[in-house]
Amino acid sequence: MSNLPTTPAPSRRRMLQLLAGAPMLPLGTGGLLASTLAACGGGDDDELRFASAQFTGMAAPAASNPAALATTTVGSSLKVSYADGTSTTYQLAYQPFFLTGQQVTSTSGANVVAGGYYDINNQPIIDRSVAGKERQFFSDCPDGTSLLTVEGAPANTVFAVVQFEYTTADQSGASAYGTLPSPIAVLTLKQDPANGHLSLSKYHNVDTSKVHGLWITCGASLSPWGTHLSSEEYEPDAFNQGLAGQSLTTLKAYSKNVYGNETSAKAYNYGHLPEVTVKADGTATIKKHFCLGRISHELIHVLPDERTALMGDDATNGGFFMFVADKARDLSAGTLYVAKYLDKLTDTSTAKIQWIKLGHATSQEIEDLVNVANIQPTDIMDSTTTDPGDASYTKIVLNKKTAWVRLKAGQEKAAAFLETHRYAALKGGSMAFTKMEGTTANAKDKVAYSALANIQDSMVVGGSGYVEAHNVAFPKITAGGILAHDMAAGQKDKDGTAINSEWVPTQSRLLLKGEDIAADSLGNTANPAKIASPDNLKFSEKLRTLFIGEDSGNHLNNFLWAYNVDTKALERLLSCPAGAESTGLHAVDEINGWTYIMSNFQHAGDEWNRFPALDTALKNQIDALINTNYDNKHSAAVGYLTATPLQPKLGS
Repeated sequence: MSNLPTTPAPSRRRMLQLLAGAPMLPLGTGGLLASTLAACGGGDDDELRFASAQFTGMAAPAASNPAALATTTVGSSLKVSYADGTSTTYQLAYQPFFLTGQQVTSTSGANVVAGGYYDINNQPIIDRSVAGKERQFFSDCPDGTSLLTVEGAPANTVFAVVQFEYTTADQSGASAYGTLPSPIAVLTLKQDPANGHLSLSKYHNVDTSKVHGLWITCGASLSPWGTHLSSEEYEPDAFNQGLAGQSLTTLKAYSKNVYGNETSAKAYNYGHLPEVTVKADGTATIKKHFCLGRISHELIHVLPDERTALMGDDATNGGFFMFVADKARDLSAGTLYVAKYLDKLTDTSTAKIQWIKLGHATSQEIEDLVNVANIQPTDIMDSTTTDPGDASYTKIVLNKKTAWVRLKAGQEKAAAFLETHRYAALKGGSMAFTKMEGTTANAKDKVAYSALANIQDSMVVGGSGYVEAHNVAFPKITAGGILAHDMAAGQKDKDGTAINSEWVPTQSRLLLKGEDIAADSLGNTANPAKIASPDNLKFSEKLRTLFIGEDSGNHLNNFLWAYNVDTKALERLLSCPAGAESTGLHAVDEINGWTYIMSNFQHAGDEWNRFPALDTALKNQIDALINTNYDNKHSAAVGYLTATPLQPKLGS
């Protein structure tokens, strides 16, 4: 239950009148809170400052409640404490803006399909897989989300940028993964100034034709300068050797949907970092940066210097990467590095990092290599999966496969930015991680965090793809974990050259880990009281909380967690529909005085075969409910966490 102090001070009461119905309390002395306190005058104003926050988690949904297992459920709360010793507890809830596939109003006033797909000419892509049921393709996989404001926008207007990773299947049930160009949309939201509530006003589909369309956009982050930093994961392997990302067969299907033919899409145009800039009218522009490495981009984080970006790599035999831009607020030129561990990194040890410089480039010069010079993979290097018996080749391991590579003369820059996985391995980077996904940072403590969806294969001694020289040697934990990286200034790269950043990770250690178990009655193969396959990560400086979204076949219902880095308390905030991934995570400390946690989900009811221990009758019941709730598994929700305190009476 929500609670208020027995006898609130007048200024306290005035503040709570404004905050009733808030998505979350404003947690600072700026914005609406500052104006409220100023209006109240002196006296106890200083005592009303935010002091701390504590989440109380919810129980996981049980077999006795199939309806809860088949939708988004929230039973958690947030207790906010103030410097005067009082506190308020807020019950949390979930509020979607829309389900994909629904009709929404565009910025032009026309109705459009939320999450709908468009080709290179911005024409709708039609699903014709079932005769008589033709309709525009739309995504069941909303993912990275950024909440932001834009100078010059109408009063009480907030924007959200939402990207849609892929579509699981067409109407016939055939897989559509990776074959469609990822849409990205700007939502114009109205913010109620009295309570902070957000509601959808307009929807704008961003034109991605000038960046060759988008490829499997997964996690995202908000840059310090207010742009949406997208991602393109599982880059197509230009050599088609299964050493990275997707095959050229998938690229051909993608090209057919985007361009109308199988040959126009070039592998080297994908696997980069798109950046979206929102305009005051709710439209947006997009550019794609070709100089941050062509890897399985998941979710990057730009640090407070507005130049240093840390990047996970959602691959097997993936690396930990860093980019240092030449100029603040400009990712179009800079230097790319890959981490090499000097000590053994295990579940109980801390390992020092040495950074290997891969190269410096501008985005334009790399894009020109692709689209002007039409560079081919064999122009850059030789790569073979058969031992050539030639000492001029270097043996590497990527995606659990052994290969031999040899760089062509003068192609270091092309290799660094277009064949980043192969080149990083050739240069000696610790290409050992399995699905290093979201990355975020705690600026106060100078600690970054990276999610490991699974600790297996190349990370495990004796595992498939394991290389001892990488110095990453964990016990197998299918449920994964979260790495913490300590950051410092004054660092040098492997060649002894100073790294021009004060935010360089110097060592890594395991912060949190899941726990594998024998399957329980719900089919969980990871302890439901702990994280399993963490994916999305965001850190709130004000709340001192690391938010963790799961992408797990180990929990029947994936969860959104809050981990307080000071108290070490781990609390479950939200449960997604069975089989769905928790996505779109974005923690915003303040927008016009209000604090938000954005949360989506994707592919509800996906892959029941991952839960063989689940009772068949219960599975069928959940499946039927998901089909009813989410358009036979074709739709998913985009939304945010709300909170409702008791409504105080008006008056002084």
